[in-house]
This record gives sequence, structure tokens and C-alpha cells, in this order.
Amino acid sequence: MNISFETPDKVSGVLTLTIEKEDYQGDVEKTLKDYRKKANIPGFRVGQAPMGLIKRQFGASVKADAINKIIGNKLNGYITENKIEMLGEPLPNEKQEPQDLETDGPFTFIFDIAVAPEFNIELTGDDTIDYYDIDVDDKLVSQQVEMFQSRAGHYDKVEEYDGTQNDMLKGDLRELDADGNAKEDGIVVEAAVLMPEYIKVEDQRKLFDGAKLGSVITFNPKKAYPESNTEIKSLLKIDDAKAAELTSDFTFLVTEISRYVKAEVNQELFDQIYGKDNVKDEADFRQKIQEGIKAQLVNDTDYKFMLDVRAYAENKVGELTFPDALLKRIMLNNNKDKGEDFVNEHYDASIKELKWSLIKNQLVKAAEIKIEDADVKEVAKEAARVQFAQYGMTNVPEEYLEKYANDMLKDNKYIDNLVERAIDVKLSDSLKKVVKLNKKTVSLEDFNKMMQEK
Repeated sequence: MNISFETPDKVSGVLTLTIEKEDYQGDVEKTLKDYRKKANIPGFRVGQAPMGLIKRQFGASVKADAINKIIGNKLNGYITENKIEMLGEPLPNEKQEPQDLETDGPFTFIFDIAVAPEFNIELTGDDTIDYYDIDVDDKLVSQQVEMFQSRAGHYDKVEEYDGTQNDMLKGDLRELDADGNAKEDGIVVEAAVLMPEYIKVEDQRKLFDGAKLGSVITFNPKKAYPESNTEIKSLLKIDDAKAAELTSDFTFLVTEISRYVKAEVNQELFDQIYGKDNVKDEADFRQKIQEGIKAQLVNDTDYKFMLDVRAYAENKVGELTFPDALLKRIMLNNNKDKGEDFVNEHYDASIKELKWSLIKNQLVKAAEIKIEDADVKEVAKEAARVQFAQYGMTNVPEEYLEKYANDMLKDNKYIDNLVERAIDVKLSDSLKKVVKLNKKTVSLEDFNKMMQEK
């Protein structure tokens, strides 16, 4: 067997593999003997068929399998032993000639291999990268307090509708005919619920001003919700066809008025959000909120830091040369159903991501980062914390986070992203200790504007 590798332009490699008869013959004979022991061929007892017959029936496929196995093993072994940083997978060379496996060989196989460009990236204390600290001011804390109040609020029954309070009205709807009388066989909905503040058209919305228990309001649903039939279908419990044809006025007999009341900022709210007696007064409550927001925003600031690391490192490395023609072939081979137009449209973006992947791999290696199962699980738990926090749940028991994380880790669609996130977390922590941080304090509003510009 002979194997050689050439890289005329350092990024496009040609690997040539020549396989002799003695390389595959032993495996072929052993496999055929095993076939003979198990072969059940008419006219012969099991295991007694002539070897010549076995070779005629199975020899070609066994030989092809043995050669393919050698190709795979030798390719992977050579690439690993010689530390070739291969991009994608080997492709048959366009000049590859058909090999006649009916002969004993030798057989020559030629593969094109895309090789990563050579470069070195190192970040040290001489490198300065921005790091943003988001200012959690009183306004931001007050917004969070109000959100907690809203989520912990309740509805009170009231006597009169107040157009400034988003009151909820419950009542009976009846369709009217052209003369303003109840329509025979018309639509009737008992205990219908609507919130006048969400009516799109002002003159229809104002019909409900000052409504009290027992009031009867006449309005037109089609005029109230002219842009979409969705609200009409939901309110009147009808299908698309009926909603599209509807033009009638309706009466609405008010049977109940409910007003949403925000929770008071008191011990009951403190206990609901942070657990019993963990917060004693409003000052402590606001302090806890500020700390919680800061903790949540660390993920955002670290993410921005890694975006800036990426931009800085890519600029420091400069332009890299890639084997474009070969990489496009590989990309097309992986997207056969999408064609060349897809490859041409997405190639530049793919190369941009590939460049960052190569840079990141060097940074990870330099930082000697190793990812353990515990690291991935902690990332999953943090994802759970963030999701619960979005719903105002800041005091979630550890066992719930554990269960949520375990469920994510059982789903393969999450694993790759969780591993990459774990790598980013460790790399961010490492680089913050290595490079010089140009710390900047910004408001959340300005920070969000920066992220939108990305």
C-alpha cells in the first residue's frame, strides 16, 4: 500500500492511495470463509457449499466492502497522524479514473482535501477590548417592580366601566336585524367577554363609556374590528365564512364589570417573589431586584464581549485564503437538493463563520478549555433560570431547575447549542482575565441599541 499527500497551494490537498492485492486479500478470504459456514444454498448442507460457488456469489461485494473499509481507515489514520486540519470531508478527485474491481489491482484512489489556512492568533494583556457594564438605575428597577405588581394582581368586581382602566366586561350579545330588533335565528352569545380598550375604532369604543351593570350597548363588531376577523370570530364564536359576511349591529347587555388591580408593594408581594421572609421591606425588595437584573444582564454583556472579541480577533488575523472551488464542491455535496444557486448565495456567510470557528478553536486550545458534563448542565440550568425569570419567577427551587435541565439534555436538538454555549462561557471568563478590558457603563436602552446594530 502506498499513500501520498500534496498541497500545491497549501489549502488544496490531493491525497493518493494505492491499494495492493495483499492489503485486502486476507480480510476477503476470512469473510468468505465465515459466509460459507453460514450459507444456506439449495443442494448443499449448511456450511458445505463449495468455496468457488461462495466466491462467485459473494466475492465481488465482499471485496468492495474490504477495499472501502481500507480507504476509510487509511484516510482517517493518515489525516490524524499527520495533523492535517481538514475542512469538510474528502471528495473524489475530478480526475479519478474508474477502478475495475474484477481485477486484483493495484487500485488507485485520489481524493481532494480542503485544508485550513495556516495562521496564529494570540490574545494577551496588550490587546484591549471593550466590556460594557449596564447601569441598573431606579427607572429600570421601578419598571420591574411594576411588572411584579401586574403579574401578582387580581380582578375586582366594580359597578361602572372606566375607559382608562382596561376593565373587562361580561355580558350577553344578541344580533339585530335592519330595524334594530332582535334577529330571528340570529347570533346569541351569553357571558361574552370583551375589553373595550382593545376596540380599534374610536367611535365604537366610546359607545361603552360610562357603562354600568344592566346597561345595554348597541355596537357593530365589523366596524369595531375592521382590520381582521380574528377578534370577531373569537367574540361571536363563529367561523371565517360567517365573520366575513357579518354586517349586523349587536346589543351587549352588561352583566359583570371586572377591574384589574395591581398587587400592593407589601410583604405578601415580597414573599411571593422571593420566598417567605427573605425580603423585609421595600428598600430591600428594590435592592434584590437590582441584583437580579444585574445577574441576568451579565449573560448579555458577556455575549456582547464575545462579539467584540470576534471582531477584534478577525481583524487581527486579517484575510485568510480558502480553497473556494473545493469548499463550494463540498457545500454542494452536502446540499444536493438545493443546488448551486443555494451554494453561491450562502457561501460568503459560510466562510465568515468558518473563519471565526478556526479562530475560536485556537483561542479555546490556548486557554486549555475542557468541557465536562457538569459545564453543559450548568448552562442548561442557566437557560432555565432565564426563562423562568422572563415570567417573573425568580425564586424557582433548585429541583425544578435540575428537572428542566435534565429534560433539555435528553433532547439531541439542544445538545450542540448547549455545548457551544458552555465553551463560550468558559472562553469569555478566560479572556476577561487575559486581555485589557476597556470598561464602559451604558444604559440598558443604549446597550439594546448597540445590539440591534449588530
